[in-house]
Amino acid sequence: MQNSFEAGIKEIFTSIQGEGLYTGEKQIFVRFSRCNLKCKYCDTDFASEKKYSSENLYEKLKNNPCNVISFTGGEPLLEVDFLKDFLKKYKNKLNKKIYLETNGTLYKNLEKIIEYVDIVSMDIKLKSATGEENKFCDNEKFLKIANKKETFIKVVFDKNITKDEIVSVINLAKKNDNFIILQPKMPMEKGIDIIKIFDEFYNEYKNVRLIPQVHKFLNIM
Repeated sequence: MQNSFEAGIKEIFTSIQGEGLYTGEKQIFVRFSRCNLKCKYCDTDFASEKKYSSENLYEKLKNNPCNVISFTGGEPLLEVDFLKDFLKKYKNKLNKKIYLETNGTLYKNLEKIIEYVDIVSMDIKLKSATGEENKFCDNEKFLKIANKKETFIKVVFDKNITKDEIVSVINLAKKNDNFIILQPKMPMEKGIDIIKIFDEFYNEYKNVRLIPQVHKFLNIM
């Protein structure tokens, strides 16, 4: 049967999750090509892609022994129609958990597939680190939907993080007791006091962890 949904995928690979609460877990990564943001620290090369149908992707993944598929990017939710088609048809057949890595801005798209997602890693993009305007209102609407499933918040930060940004992130997390994963921007800046920044979060909210990009220390993808 011909599938009308296709998506541009940069790469598919198996590796160790290097970020967030599931650091150290072996996962299948499906990296989509497009993104709705242009973060100045982004380390992904989106110059090339391959078009996949739902059927093509299923054939690629069905024999992989990993228990978790991480949809990452880019921004996976830009391909929401493709994801919905794929997950509706094949999630049960694959018998794998679905892990969504997202910038937490496309809440209307999330609503279309949240029933198929098991874990949401929502990356709040701070203006101080990314150059993008803060989108806390969108993040809040996103979390209202995401928190139907297991959800944690990830924050890439540098020495320019502001008090207002810290307060805004904490307020978002407090509403549903979401863990906050603080991730120093890599390569780490000289002179940054990451413990001081951590304490500014921790003194107000205990569900916070400081976890760098472990895969970069291990020199793996």
